[in-house]
Amino acid sequence: MKKTLLPFIIALLFISNAFSQQYLVSGKITDVQGNPIPFTSIYLKNTTKGTSANDRGLYQLHISPGTYDIIYRYVGYKEKVEHLTIENSDLNHDVVLDKEIYQLKEVSVNGNGEDPAYAIIRKAIRKRKQYLTELKAYSCDVYIKGMQKLLSAPKKILGRDVQKVLQLDSNRKGIIYLSESESHFNYEAPDKVKEIMVSSKIAGRNNAFSFNRASDLQLTFYKNLIEFNGLTNRGFISPIADNALFYYRYKLLGTDVINGHTIDKIQVIPRREYDPVFRGNIYIVDGQWRIYSVDLHLTKSSQINFVDTLNLSQQYIPVKNNIWQPAFVQFGFKGKVLGFKFDGYFLGIYSNYNVDPKFPKNFFNGEVMKVTKEVNKKDSVYWNKNRPVPLTAEERYNYKFRDDTAGRKQTKHYLDSLERANNQFKILPFLITGYTKNDRYDHTSISFPAAYKLIHYNTVEGFAVNLKATYTKSDEYRRAFSVTPNIRYGFSNHILSLNAEGTYRYDPINQGFIFGKIGSDVLDLNNLGTQSLFINSLGTILYKENYLKLYRSEAAMIGTQREVTNGILLTGQLEYANHKQLYNTTMLDKIYKDNDLTSNNPLNPSAETQLFPEYQSLTFSASALFTFNQQYTTRPDGRFYQPSKYPQVRLNYRKAFSVLGSDEDYNFGSINVFQNRIRLGLYGYSSFLFSAGKFFTRKELFYPDYNHFLGNESLTFNPTIGAFHFLDFYPYSTRTQYLEGHYEHNFSGFLLNKVPFIRKFKLEEIIGAAYLSQQPAIGSLTKAYNSYSEFYIGLQRFIFRVDYGIAYNAEKKVHQGLRIYYGF
Repeated sequence: MKKTLLPFIIALLFISNAFSQQYLVSGKITDVQGNPIPFTSIYLKNTTKGTSANDRGLYQLHISPGTYDIIYRYVGYKEKVEHLTIENSDLNHDVVLDKEIYQLKEVSVNGNGEDPAYAIIRKAIRKRKQYLTELKAYSCDVYIKGMQKLLSAPKKILGRDVQKVLQLDSNRKGIIYLSESESHFNYEAPDKVKEIMVSSKIAGRNNAFSFNRASDLQLTFYKNLIEFNGLTNRGFISPIADNALFYYRYKLLGTDVINGHTIDKIQVIPRREYDPVFRGNIYIVDGQWRIYSVDLHLTKSSQINFVDTLNLSQQYIPVKNNIWQPAFVQFGFKGKVLGFKFDGYFLGIYSNYNVDPKFPKNFFNGEVMKVTKEVNKKDSVYWNKNRPVPLTAEERYNYKFRDDTAGRKQTKHYLDSLERANNQFKILPFLITGYTKNDRYDHTSISFPAAYKLIHYNTVEGFAVNLKATYTKSDEYRRAFSVTPNIRYGFSNHILSLNAEGTYRYDPINQGFIFGKIGSDVLDLNNLGTQSLFINSLGTILYKENYLKLYRSEAAMIGTQREVTNGILLTGQLEYANHKQLYNTTMLDKIYKDNDLTSNNPLNPSAETQLFPEYQSLTFSASALFTFNQQYTTRPDGRFYQPSKYPQVRLNYRKAFSVLGSDEDYNFGSINVFQNRIRLGLYGYSSFLFSAGKFFTRKELFYPDYNHFLGNESLTFNPTIGAFHFLDFYPYSTRTQYLEGHYEHNFSGFLLNKVPFIRKFKLEEIIGAAYLSQQPAIGSLTKAYNSYSEFYIGLQRFIFRVDYGIAYNAEKKVHQGLRIYYGF
């Protein structure tokens, strides 16, 4: 029996191998003049398997032996179906596409003088929501390719040779970024996604992982607004949005019958030049009123940043029972910045759709993308076999050149010499940014802060030195230990402070830390911080404005932090401390004739009176941060969290125990609710923070442990939501209860975009308000600040921002003026 079955089994294996063998169909796609047609979509009819031509019109498709109808399709050209038989060898097959010929209907306008395109668009708008939500779940394979090329560049920038740094040719041209990736993309309505990267390749970076994401390319014009993260803070209106007729004019360019479907070609034309809208053509399937393809673009007049023009092309194909999904998406861009002229593209090929996937339980667990260590280990043999889009000669050269260069840079001799060069001490960088010495063999480093941070001046310490260094040791799993010893000495008060703080990151994936500090230090009375030592030094010496108020602390603290489950981050710490008030010891007598600097008691600026006695405290603090539906990307180098779609909640608790000699005894709790960048469509985005807190008991409580607020008394300001523009640093601190609120809205050019000339600057308009209500601190030296409010307006462009605001204490105006932020 075994002898009888053996030939049969061998025959089955031979047949199976024959059918599993794939061959290459390749060629060039051109127009009738022989010009290449870039990025043509190629796919097998009645399947979702396909590919795309490259930017030279070359294509390749791996398929098993058999007879196929292969569709070649590109916007602006007639779709062509080629009937091909693949036998037991590769096949070269060039294709010539004819320009599309859309016949205009006999009646070009209706009785009201309206172009027939409007009737088609209205029907497409009515179908918009149906097609947006018709597919409840699916999975597919995605190939993404990105390329960016410099067309010209300056000779030098910041004194460095651009050609050498960017590895360009003698004309300062060349590819500066080239990447490819493969992913398996999964979706479940309404908004659950999970993408698993299969492979990744970046020219010249063999150890890097691509940030290509299929979800970034999956823009659907069935949504009312199309958003491009980083390109602008506003959305762009879809040509078939519910309100599209207010923003667009339409013109029917003609109809054609393609693959049994009547396709209407419609030109979309902005009604106003500077609205956030597209220009170009959209193709609609007549009768079904769904999108067949789009060929649209954005220009500078649409208020985009960083690029001058963005072209967007999409091709849809049926995936099952008249359900259509994108098979091909391409973004092309070009621009000029600081003398660099560039262009490039990103393309995505979607294939092997499964519209009835069976996802395991808890498959969508907040991890929207997973990248493993193995994805960048695929060799050239793998890519040559699996790459759906052939490389151009320039791209092949770029891969080889940059990979060879990267290989040389990974040799021991090169890395040793590079490390020696980087570890050389240079006085100018040390003065501005500090100095770091690395040892790549031991995975250690030691860092020193910039020299200007080592010396400072204030009225408590006089001139003082603040010497510190940070030692760090890490491993391949991103676990790391760091310790920072600190020596601080004031030459006027003759106080020496010695302390050390350390952190051990034991679980990078779950934000697991252990941290601690021990020793003596001189600290700000406002534990949220006021001014840096350097800025306060300048203000004190040059303008006699010493805002920083200090006290002495001798303490030991230990704490821990970890995410216990997705979206819940817990932190806790225990501290025992001795706190002592400090007083001014210098008043700039040798610099100024008068000594009118304020005292170190912020509640009594005119006299050096006691703010609090020397006391000991044993304090436990804890917080819980809740991020609802938290989403993140997992990569070998860590977990990267996406901005939350919902408000986050932080609960805080602090307890002082009257044991072990502790003089304090209180209970404090607070709640913060906050969210950044809530997108409001065409109207920009909003951010807010609301906070409330209360000392539930306070048998004994001293000023350093009051609840403090993030104030500001400088010309510059902190743009973080939750920071005040004009609030005095210290007098509003409370020992009872408070209610705090911040709201800010960035219109992202919605208003100024309508003003001629000004709109060229692409300024973003900002309005905001902040409010604080609290019971006044008890004590004869405190002021009764019951309520505080401020209102401001501002203009922003990238990292630069100027605000003008007014602040009130109750109904009395207390501050008014400008505040500046410059992003450094």
